[in-house]
Amino acid sequence: MRLPIVTEISQRQRSPFEVLVATILSLRTKDEVTRSASKRLFEKVSTPAELIALSESQIAETIFPVGFYKTKAKTLIELCKKLLNDYEGNVPDDLDELLKLKGVGRKTANLVMTLGFGKLGVCVDTHVHRISNRVGYVKTRTPEQTEMALREKLPKKYWIEYNDLLVTWGQNVCRPISPLCSKCAILNYCCRIGVNRSR
Repeated sequence: MRLPIVTEISQRQRSPFEVLVATILSLRTKDEVTRSASKRLFEKVSTPAELIALSESQIAETIFPVGFYKTKAKTLIELCKKLLNDYEGNVPDDLDELLKLKGVGRKTANLVMTLGFGKLGVCVDTHVHRISNRVGYVKTRTPEQTEMALREKLPKKYWIEYNDLLVTWGQNVCRPISPLCSKCAILNYCCRIGVNRSR
């Protein structure tokens, strides 16, 4: 099973900027599309200054067909301007500061902390939220509630890898609809909450 694209990028070269940009590109976009779009963009830019040297239409054309590519092009320019104006062109390594950036929510901020800086964080996307609840490890309604519950319950030594494991599992086995329970290695430990149909 292939690792999530943002994890792949962080393993090639730990660049908080590339992790941040790739995470924004990945929102509501399949990994294969994000992979190729990120590659094209990072062949042209590696810093906020290089990114804002491109026009909005050049960025949009480069990252197409990621979801909402025109909006993301605009977001990336605004984000990079703030990095240059407020952080000397560096991505901040503080969760609260990251959350001040355009287009950055808790999931993105935690991914930058963990994959960009190697610092502790609990990244919760749709897969982590769904599977954590499905197996019965937490009982929450929103990804943010799941993050807080995991911060309380999950041992810190698993915080960083938890996201990678569950995203990979969620994309390949524990799918949102009709999960592949017959192929699940932890079926005997899973409460299967909310699973009405499986394969």
